[in-house]
Amino acid sequence: MANYKKGTYVLLIELPKSMDIQVGRLGKIKFHAGFYAYVGSALNGLEARIARHLRTEKKLYWHIDYLLAHAMVKKIFYVEGSERKECDIAKNLAAHFNSIKGFGSSDCDCEGHLFYSSNKRKLEEHAKSCGLQSLSW
Repeated sequence: MANYKKGTYVLLIELPKSMDIQVGRLGKIKFHAGFYAYVGSALNGLEARIARHLRTEKKLYWHIDYLLAHAMVKKIFYVEGSERKECDIAKNLAAHFNSIKGFGSSDCDCEGHLFYSSNKRKLEEHAKSCGLQSLSW
């Protein structure tokens, strides 16, 4: 995957313990221990965006940055393309998982782009069913 590629991605994240996290203007949110799937797009460089999410040292800018300060990315799924697919993928995941209202969706009409499950495998299966492939790093 070259840095100039455009696309949509899903980060599969593990939060080891329940906690309240201040998430920018969204305020304090109660996150339960378990697994989260975050849907995002990178239409100006998929590899660079994913690499930023994996860095531990960064300015907290996007909603996901606040969660990643306490959690760890366990798996990444992606699809290349210039078409913005994050809302379609988020709607698919919303049919199966609870979302965190307003998280990652300030520029669209989705309820949220972050989904919770206590079952990592179920999140993985639904990400794959959206036509995403797994990224190794």
